[in-house]
Amino acid sequence: MTSQPAILSRSHHRPARLARAAGRSVAFCAVLLPASVVTVLLASTGRSAAAVRSWRRLRVRVLGRSDVDVVRQPGTARVIGHGLVGALLGLAALVPLGVEALFVMRGVLYGFVDPGPYDHSWGGPGKGGAWAVHFLVGLLLSPAGFLMMAGIAAVQDRLTLRLLGHRIPRWVTAAATVLTLGAAAFVVAWSRQI
Repeated sequence: MTSQPAILSRSHHRPARLARAAGRSVAFCAVLLPASVVTVLLASTGRSAAAVRSWRRLRVRVLGRSDVDVVRQPGTARVIGHGLVGALLGLAALVPLGVEALFVMRGVLYGFVDPGPYDHSWGGPGKGGAWAVHFLVGLLLSPAGFLMMAGIAAVQDRLTLRLLGHRIPRWVTAAATVLTLGAAAFVVAWSRQI
């Protein structure tokens, strides 16, 4: 039988763990595109081993994963391929990173960054109503951005395991494809409505 204080203690720490995991995913997604470009450059100049070491460090330091051994040293083409797929996922990560930036700029700080008039704004015609509606819309979309970044980080982490010679589930490649195509479709749809 589990004691009541132990259950309360575990549930009390859950928000802190979620916040840390979200922060790690955001940090990882923020560095994914540049790290992938560096990977392609390193591998193209004969420094594939350095690129592999950098992915191991990213897994440990940014995502907080435990270090794993390299089962089989990947060849140059595989490292370049990993960098290219990572770049696509890094581009896809710009979408949820942008959602979070918009939430801060156009939700939390709306009244400071939009001087008005608010006649045709959501929640207008007053500044307070427009600010409240923009904040609530951002608050509703923000979790989706964090979930997408967590998904991108998880997929890239598993792709890195494959780079290191470990077996990964088949769904990972499909998930990478869906994430990149979904992000591309979102960007096209967004740009057409602007």
